[in-house]
Amino acid sequence: MTNTYIYILVAGIVSTIVRVLPVTLFTKPIKSRFIRSFLYYVPYVTLAVMTFPAIIDATQSKISGILALVCGTVAAWFNMSLFKVACICCSVVFISELILV
Repeated sequence: MTNTYIYILVAGIVSTIVRVLPVTLFTKPIKSRFIRSFLYYVPYVTLAVMTFPAIIDATQSKISGILALVCGTVAAWFNMSLFKVACICCSVVFISELILV
């Protein structure tokens, strides 16, 4: 077996354990307000932790990534749609890369 198959097998096992373990351990509803709020925010925090570094590193210069992040955050704050926020971020990166390079 090559390393690729081992990696796929380990990823499958870990993914299965993560999904099956909570179902088998928690049979009663969780009543703790702290644990419920913690579990509620875990997906959002995980997405943010994976997304924010990629936003900054995806461009040629970190400055354009940071500018796009700030502009996208402001646009999302004003309840713009996801499509508009993405277009604004792409435009900011395009313009800033033209100016910086």
